[in-house]
Amino acid sequence: MASLKRLHAPLAWVEGRWQRDVLMTVDASGHWGDIAAQQPAPPDAERLAGPVIPSLVNAHSHAFQRAFVGLAERRDAGQDDFWSWRDRMYALALRISPQQLRAVAGQLYAELLRGGYTHVCEFHYLHHPGDGQVFDDELDMAWALAEAAQDVGIGLTLLPVVYTRSGFGATGLRPDQHRFEADANWAWRACQRVMAAGLPRVNAGVALHSLRGAAPQDIARLVQQVGAADVPIHIHVAEQTAEVADCLQATGKRPLQWLADAGLLDPRWQLVHATHAQAEEIDAVARSGAGIVICPGTEANLGDGLPDLPRWLAQGVPLTVGSDSQVTRGWVEELRWLEYGQRLVLRQRNVAAAPGRQPSSAARLFDAAVGGGARAAGFTAWGLTPGARADCLVLNREADALRGLPDEHLLDAVVFGSNGSPWQSVWVAGRARPWRAPQRMADAFEAAMRALWAAPEAPPA
Repeated sequence: MASLKRLHAPLAWVEGRWQRDVLMTVDASGHWGDIAAQQPAPPDAERLAGPVIPSLVNAHSHAFQRAFVGLAERRDAGQDDFWSWRDRMYALALRISPQQLRAVAGQLYAELLRGGYTHVCEFHYLHHPGDGQVFDDELDMAWALAEAAQDVGIGLTLLPVVYTRSGFGATGLRPDQHRFEADANWAWRACQRVMAAGLPRVNAGVALHSLRGAAPQDIARLVQQVGAADVPIHIHVAEQTAEVADCLQATGKRPLQWLADAGLLDPRWQLVHATHAQAEEIDAVARSGAGIVICPGTEANLGDGLPDLPRWLAQGVPLTVGSDSQVTRGWVEELRWLEYGQRLVLRQRNVAAAPGRQPSSAARLFDAAVGGGARAAGFTAWGLTPGARADCLVLNREADALRGLPDEHLLDAVVFGSNGSPWQSVWVAGRARPWRAPQRMADAFEAAMRALWAAPEAPPA
């Protein structure tokens, strides 16, 4: 396919290391063609002003929860944990409209671009009308997310969620979960409709809310519907110790153990959180080829716990990160706290490093997230590699964290030394994208927030 443009970088992170004078071609579909190092810049190439690194896929997002950030950080009495947070979050889930969701998601997706993500996997379970609402199309909420992504220019993998019960042994959902109800037929139909729409940079997969939220027959039916289709399949699993205990009581097995023993897992599956995993469960996931999505910012905010990162890495399980509840909206902080959580609990440093192979904790986690993100989004390739979408970040060597550093330590400084987004431009499909929401989108977000949280609908205590 004919090349539309050529880009030349003085330095680029290619194949897991810094390489100099990298010439990158962008084809007519917005994907990378040839990428070659040690190449002089031809006269027709656009010279990039700084070192280039891949952007990341945000592999787990609930966009609507951006409207809840900062509104659940008080405790007046009793105990506050994941379950009390969830009940308060439902106040938002019950009333946000498609128009408000588009405004909130537009703000979020612009912030994600600024945070170094150029594609987002949206774990979408706000399917049906809320209180007093009527939809013309059963996918009105899904289209709102797709429209927000198109407004901003970020890529989107929409994951319609199967959600049929409120917990192990329940026969249905709670009244405050009525917007979530969707069986395997509904989710698969939604996936097919999104794919058929042919929107630029938008694809789809499917998801199961959790083992507590989908009965075994629902899971079996979804697997049957998907068949051999090469689409990502996501599921929340083993996030909370209470979930693990309930699963043990109901099935006699831990959640990851149940999935592995059922023979369901394969490389299409993405296990979100997987926080409370025993060694034999990690080994079983490794044998299956499934990946995991860790969300350190949200898991810290909700008090979930810490994963066994050393074993997940040692077993070579595909691993990436997501923003989940949106309390953090940039991958730098996610990777930093993925490592720092381990340092705190183990009282060691550079836990993720692999001496003799990859001594840089930042580089090992970053490369894992690049590869794992591709699979989570349903892509065969991601990063600075031929065939991947031409997405990247151009670093700002004048940023405080990067100024004067030796080249080989740039990625270490990005992850462990920078505040915010130490890049000067964000590229999606071969084009530099604005990374701040235009004023009209910022105004729409503020209006949505005022409407959602105006008295008497004040933020829940």
